Amino acid sequence: MTASSHNNDIVSLDAVALSRAIHARDISCVEVMNAYLAHIDAINPAVNAIVAMQNRDAVLSLAAERDAQLSKGESLGPLHGFPQAPKDILPVAGMVTTKGSPIYAGEITQVDAIVFERMRRAGAIFIGRTNSPEFGLGGHTYNPVYGTTRNAFDQSRSAGGSSGGAAVSVALRMLPCADGSDMMGSLRTPAAFNNVFGFRTTPGCVPYAPSDDVFFQQFSVVGPIARNIPDLGLLLSVQAGFDARAPLSRRSDNPADFANALECDLRGTRIGWLGDLNGRLPTEAGLMDTYISALRHFETAGCIVEPAEVDFDLDRLWNAWIDLRSLTFSGTNAPLYRDTAKRKLLKPEAIWEIERGLKLTGEDVSRAVRDRTAWYQAINALFDRFDYLVLPSAQVFPFDAELDWPHAIDGRAMDTYHRWMETVVPATMAPLPALSAPAGFGPDGFPAGLQIIGPTQRDLGVLQIGLAYDRASGFSSVCSPLLDRG
Repeated sequence: MTASSHNNDIVSLDAVALSRAIHARDISCVEVMNAYLAHIDAINPAVNAIVAMQNRDAVLSLAAERDAQLSKGESLGPLHGFPQAPKDILPVAGMVTTKGSPIYAGEITQVDAIVFERMRRAGAIFIGRTNSPEFGLGGHTYNPVYGTTRNAFDQSRSAGGSSGGAAVSVALRMLPCADGSDMMGSLRTPAAFNNVFGFRTTPGCVPYAPSDDVFFQQFSVVGPIARNIPDLGLLLSVQAGFDARAPLSRRSDNPADFANALECDLRGTRIGWLGDLNGRLPTEAGLMDTYISALRHFETAGCIVEPAEVDFDLDRLWNAWIDLRSLTFSGTNAPLYRDTAKRKLLKPEAIWEIERGLKLTGEDVSRAVRDRTAWYQAINALFDRFDYLVLPSAQVFPFDAELDWPHAIDGRAMDTYHRWMETVVPATMAPLPALSAPAGFGPDGFPAGLQIIGPTQRDLGVLQIGLAYDRASGFSSVCSPLLDRG
């Protein structure tokens, strides 16, 4: 066997199989690291998904330490020896955290976010960062620090965002699995664009800290991206669980269940198809047909799929959402705006969010919170009839990577930089767990994804239905043609 074929065999292993092979000592952590680094060298220049790569000798030294631990019968956990590249938004101790902004270019952070602390403790070795748009704003991964991340299936197209680097890295086997974060589809859009799974967890499932506003972390969540559901569950079993530093995190979850309790008889499960929300969501030509075709795989898995409607004024939902989003963003980033030199380095979308947030009154915020509560009650009522809801993950196929964002869909102009992502707002505002699962490919061969949405705190149930759907559809087994050149 040549070195190249051996490397390909290693990176082709899914995360569960890789963990087993490492712990059985069928392959060494050094072999794994060498295989992944060689694969990244071959693939990453075409897509720019992993940035700020760490010193090769240093990460190989850490891999050798992991092998020495195994030789003594010591395992750090499921990710023992796994190459990982934390998304460049939350801090990592000893690594650059730019948030995609020139304001923070070169800034070395001193602490780990809890999720990264847990991944290290479970044996992961951090080899770099995955690329993200500036401050995670927008569903397209480009920034002035590292440039544009390209789609795994067509490098002329967007990777989605904000976890675009993570999704592309998983789709192209440059990482066995990856972390991401999601406020407005940042796990779901890139998963859909790159034919992988991205899971927006219920707030509190995965601790979101350190932060000086832990009591206001009600929209952004951390979650996993993976090639399949067992891999997703493996990483989530490491990420999830209570931490006193994050007081809104949950004690009730048993994180091991995400890896060990995915098998479930789902025959008779009731699925509500929300479609385009009665015409509210414009969709690119061919996309809705792709979604409709994918729905039959729920039926193959024994589920019952029926149309669903939610009784709510969606303009009211959207207005509440953009107010609460602007309030959240401006509260953290207004100091950058007030600094004239730093303001010049902010992209227009960031300035727009901050200026909107600074203009909001207490009455505006109170109204938005009440509208959010009313929305939750309206969508929660659907779970009296359905076990899960299904909604498009995106309203467009992956678009031209040279665009800033889609300015029109099916002839309908988008009035904000994120209106084209309106389909992800319902789950965020509820807040409900939402899994973006591959939904096949459109007429031009571009990937699509469906959101599987569960009742609040039913994260495990969402993964269980996702597993049944994936086995029925087989969409996740389709690989990028770029891998043939790797």
